[in-house]
Amino acid sequence: MSVTLDIRLKRANKVYHEGEVVAGVILLVCKEALQHHGISLNMEGLVNLQLSSKSVGVFEAFYNSVKPIQLISSNVEVAKAGKVPAGKTEIPFEFPLNTKGNKVLYETYHGVFVNIQYTLRCDMKRSLLAKDLSRNCEFIVHCQPQKAKVVPTAVNFTITPDTLQNTREKTSLPKFLIRGHLDATNCIISQPLTGEVVVENSDVPIKSIELQLVRVETCGCAEGYARDATEIQNIQIAEGDVCHGLSIPIYMVFPRLFTCPTLETTNFKVEFEVNIVIVLHDDHLITENFPLKLCRV
Repeated sequence: MSVTLDIRLKRANKVYHEGEVVAGVILLVCKEALQHHGISLNMEGLVNLQLSSKSVGVFEAFYNSVKPIQLISSNVEVAKAGKVPAGKTEIPFEFPLNTKGNKVLYETYHGVFVNIQYTLRCDMKRSLLAKDLSRNCEFIVHCQPQKAKVVPTAVNFTITPDTLQNTREKTSLPKFLIRGHLDATNCIISQPLTGEVVVENSDVPIKSIELQLVRVETCGCAEGYARDATEIQNIQIAEGDVCHGLSIPIYMVFPRLFTCPTLETTNFKVEFEVNIVIVLHDDHLITENFPLKLCRV
């Protein structure tokens, strides 16, 4: 006997804020009447912290503190044991998005070592011979916009062989001069990162210019911190040996779910950086790094 169980939210974009009500229906479709031992719905918000393999060993003491942090949890019995009639059955539900105590609802974020996720889970218990049914549905939480105005401050940069760090032999470096600016490093998450870069001159032909968005995740406790930087996305903004003196626009949209407003708590931190990477023809990499502060307004 085939039966399908689904959770449908009223909001198509599935985005909610603290204090709002998550509403929708549980949809049951079956060919004939169905006996069950109760239907329950659970809402949960968790922060999952994971350690990178390079940190394990140094931080065994960590294992105690990297338990998932529960932000919100509530459970409701939708239907008592009984029968579901044949055809399509819709059971409406509502959950208020309120935290208990002094907990804060952080914004949904899918990272590598830090994951902030909000899910609804519906369970339908059935008799011994029939398999229990279960369905998960993720919804997205956005933090409340900040009241203060964000004043963008442009950041100018100049890259020459003299400004580089982490180079072994400065004497063997080819000569180049690259200028440019970012329109802001305190960015509004719903607006793109913009700016421009100009190659004034370069002795060696340029192969490519790229824009790399990086997440910097720090998990930790009193015993120590593990800080890991990983790439979110890489956009090529110029291909080949570009014209000298030509301004190349920088434009990057912050991807949904993989970025969130810059977050700092006692157990973990989520920060973002952008790298402007110039690849020379001999595959030398020149990288200029800019820390970003993301916020929602």
